[in-house]
Amino acid sequence: MPIVLDFDLESALSQINLPVDWLGLREVQETTSTWYLRDRLPQANGRSFSHGIMVEVLVNGQFGYSSTNNPHQIQQAVKQAYQQAVAASRFSIHKFTTAQRPAAIGKYYSNSEKNQVITSGEVNDLLRQICETLKVGDRIVQTSAYVQTTETQVHFVSSNGSDLRQGFQTIATDYAATAQDRNIIQRRSDSGQMARCNQAGLEVLKVENLLERVKQIGEQAVELLSAAECPTMTTDLLLDPDQMLLQIHESIGHPLELDRILGDERNYAGSSFVKATDFGNLQYGSELMNVTFDPDVPGEYANYRFDDVGMKAEKEFLIKDGKLLRGLGSLESQARSQILGTASARACSWNRPTIDRMANLNLEPGTDSLTDLISSIEHGIYMQSNRSWSIDDYRRKFQFGCEYAQLIENGKITKTVRNPNYRGITTSFWQGLKRIGDRSTLGIFGSPFCGKGEPNQVIRVGHA
Repeated sequence: MPIVLDFDLESALSQINLPVDWLGLREVQETTSTWYLRDRLPQANGRSFSHGIMVEVLVNGQFGYSSTNNPHQIQQAVKQAYQQAVAASRFSIHKFTTAQRPAAIGKYYSNSEKNQVITSGEVNDLLRQICETLKVGDRIVQTSAYVQTTETQVHFVSSNGSDLRQGFQTIATDYAATAQDRNIIQRRSDSGQMARCNQAGLEVLKVENLLERVKQIGEQAVELLSAAECPTMTTDLLLDPDQMLLQIHESIGHPLELDRILGDERNYAGSSFVKATDFGNLQYGSELMNVTFDPDVPGEYANYRFDDVGMKAEKEFLIKDGKLLRGLGSLESQARSQILGTASARACSWNRPTIDRMANLNLEPGTDSLTDLISSIEHGIYMQSNRSWSIDDYRRKFQFGCEYAQLIENGKITKTVRNPNYRGITTSFWQGLKRIGDRSTLGIFGSPFCGKGEPNQVIRVGHA
């Protein structure tokens, strides 16, 4: 993906004449295209465009920020950021240095099959066909098909020599059918709402089995109408990757964010049960549990080479053999907490400063096939596709609802049940981990809706 941006950042940088310790300019241009049909009828066909620059300065050990979408006002924005940093430095709780802003030079571009040219009309035709395929019978009362693509281009330069260019092409899809029989209503989607997210382009719509997958969504929605209610019991639980994505996100990702542990997010997004002294000591889960921050999984939603302040992104184990080793924290949070972190300073737009965020957060594969997993369970339940979630402010107690579940009895799947949900406590849940599927069971999913921060930032995350 070629980078063609309008602002001359190098020239703007050379014209700044203020006594700053460090200055960074991050230009972001983003184009988002949306197609949405309900019951074969178009609901949204649109394109949005955003382009601007974030200015960041370091003065007296304190960062200051400003932003503008006018290339002629960059110097004014730098002055505003400088004044903000000077004023804030009188009240700072930590003195930062240029070590939190390393000089970085490099490029990264999403891999996308450019030979797969699909017109907007063809996308609408496909979504209409998907709606028709979802309606497997009269009991399907609503169908929907949604596609959103985003092209993001970023150029980052700094006073200490950084020059980074990154280009991202992402796609998120959502297909769903709602079935009704008198007062029973069941909705089935394509692995949960907006869970099928990839760093790719419209070529993902060309997969051969797409309509087969879509037909199964409609059939399972109808199947759930006559299914028994999920029984209440304490039992073994087998989670599909499309539900594990929310389990990883809520009970591992958020509690390991260092700004939560430091208390920065308590006012809005909550805190964490994890303490600074837990790193290197806490047995978070069983010895089978290995969780990585991995920015380089082909096709995963949040791949990148550098975070938004220039730290190089590399695969790191957050949890290894069940033991907590590392947090999700930027260079600032690492300096304040003295805890190892990751290249996870991320911002959702040109008019937002970076904060500690998840990116690709994955549960590493184990050694069992899906058949092995099922046959190992004498009595249990297999749940798929998130429908609802609830977790307390400290990320300790949780409850998740799923769309679809099947009972497992004597090592075999027996019958489908509806309205399944499960609840637990984070560490006892993960310490009870018995088996993990091998690479043949690996599913790569994500979410475009991870919200955090004041002012709010909604960012893209991936989970495998």
